[in-house]
Amino acid sequence: MTPVEIVRGDGPVILGLPHTGTFLPDEIMARLNQRGRLLADTDWHIDRLYDGLLPDVTSVRATFHRYVIDANRGPDDASLYPGQNTTGLVPLTDFDGEPIWTDEPTPEDIAARKARFHAPYHAALAAEIARVQARHGVAILYDCHSIRSVIPFLFEGTLPDFNIGTANGTSCAPAIEAAACDVAAATDRAWVLNGRFKGGWTTRHYGRPETGVHAIQMELAQSTYLATEAPPFAYDPAKAEALRVHLRAILTRIEALAGEMPT
Repeated sequence: MTPVEIVRGDGPVILGLPHTGTFLPDEIMARLNQRGRLLADTDWHIDRLYDGLLPDVTSVRATFHRYVIDANRGPDDASLYPGQNTTGLVPLTDFDGEPIWTDEPTPEDIAARKARFHAPYHAALAAEIARVQARHGVAILYDCHSIRSVIPFLFEGTLPDFNIGTANGTSCAPAIEAAACDVAAATDRAWVLNGRFKGGWTTRHYGRPETGVHAIQMELAQSTYLATEAPPFAYDPAKAEALRVHLRAILTRIEALAGEMPT
């Protein structure tokens, strides 16, 4: 299986999908314990949730699971949230802080996974950003994520429905941040800007608005579109369709701003 799937569009928006993949090579799957094999930390069905929301959008999707290697962590494995519980480039625990391996990855394993999975994903994403920017003068990367709404190991209480991350306003133009917030605020749903999730490595690494590349992360609470946040993590079409109305509005508003951005 190829590590990345690309769908090219002619518009200025790129959807990043680093955590929807569920592929694990047999030799890696064999090293996971029973808990790890649940793949509970997948961004379940996010590709389906966003499918068809924006015409002419480009998407870049990692096909491999984040337990192989996390495409939204930097290759140096620096913590995104120093002093807080989180998971690393190759997670050793799940989001509940429980071990997931019977045979933990070695430094050599991690180096091999970087070359086989992490590097190709980011090479593809960088290439699509460059292609889109060459066409439009700007590129807007919208990084698509979801997570269970209650995970005490990572955060207190219940996560808001919409968690918008712009690295504290540094990864995109203020108008793009405001567009996402305005749509979220007009719903009857809970939302937050740069709360527990401020944007992962993808948002922070690529978001350079001064160069014409803007990046924003949307972390959705999975309770907004799943039937249950436990196995089998089934997609709820009715809940999802209600959510898709708002996601379409956010993407449409963001796309419309591309022509107003300095190049």
